[in-house]
Amino acid sequence: MARNVKVAIIGSGPAGLTAAIYTSRANLQPVLFEGMQPGGQLTITTEVENFPGFEHGIMGPELMNITKKQAQRFGTEILSESIEKVDLKQYPFYLKSNKEEYYANSVIVATGATAKLLDVPGVNEYMGFGISACATCDGFFFRNLRVVVVGGGDSAMEEATFLSKFASEVYIVHRRDQFRASKIMVDKAKNNPKIKFILNSTITEAYGTNENGIKKLTGVKIKNLVTGEETQFPTDGLFFAIGHKPNTEIFVGQLDMDETGYLVVEPGTTKTNIPGVFAAGDVADKKYRQAITAAGSGCMAAIDAERWLEEHN
Repeated sequence: MARNVKVAIIGSGPAGLTAAIYTSRANLQPVLFEGMQPGGQLTITTEVENFPGFEHGIMGPELMNITKKQAQRFGTEILSESIEKVDLKQYPFYLKSNKEEYYANSVIVATGATAKLLDVPGVNEYMGFGISACATCDGFFFRNLRVVVVGGGDSAMEEATFLSKFASEVYIVHRRDQFRASKIMVDKAKNNPKIKFILNSTITEAYGTNENGIKKLTGVKIKNLVTGEETQFPTDGLFFAIGHKPNTEIFVGQLDMDETGYLVVEPGTTKTNIPGVFAAGDVADKKYRQAITAAGSGCMAAIDAERWLEEHN
């Protein structure tokens, strides 16, 4: 038999957990579904130094664990379940997890986005230990070091330019000799003395050391796609800038999305095209994608949901 809940929160990253804190404090008895990656992308991040309130930084998994406990302290019910199907065209909204069925009076979607990575040996092993998909999050750790950026779009040029503020050398590896990025962004990168280009090439492996349980990326293998030659390239950092994929598959045909799958919200709010359904965090934000902005929008979604429920009894 399906359970009835007032507020269903799908996702357990900074957006979902912040929404849970606010809705539980508003006595809305939220039920949060953790999903396949409890804690979101921060659980694959090592040290977080740019989240306010932690003067000396904090490990990503620890930050999420603390936030989870805070949400539970105010009464949030957190379930180790993944929502696999929704029907948002009926009311109450129907949700089906891998374990149970639910009817919700309101829904906050905080399913996040997943960085696209190359599926090559070593990437999973050294993710968070020299490999990253967020220069603004981790660039500071690579002061006076050599780094590699993979990609050929505007985001790759932006990441490389940002990293040049810290790194001694930045190498952009791109599988073609032409860029998808706008001319102004490419010119800016080309005119930066710290940035160099390795074109018609791809990364085939990431490697490093693992001494006493401490992992560290030390290099990548780069293959020239024209000659077929493969070389070892020492580097301290590898940044992927080949895009993000919002986790919105189960909402296709129900919630409005842009051409890349990000949920569209009413400007200045977290309201989706379906009244009573709200979106927070990276699932609706392709621009900033920071833990603190996700948390902020989670707060907004909670307040929007609370006010909507009040208006509709």
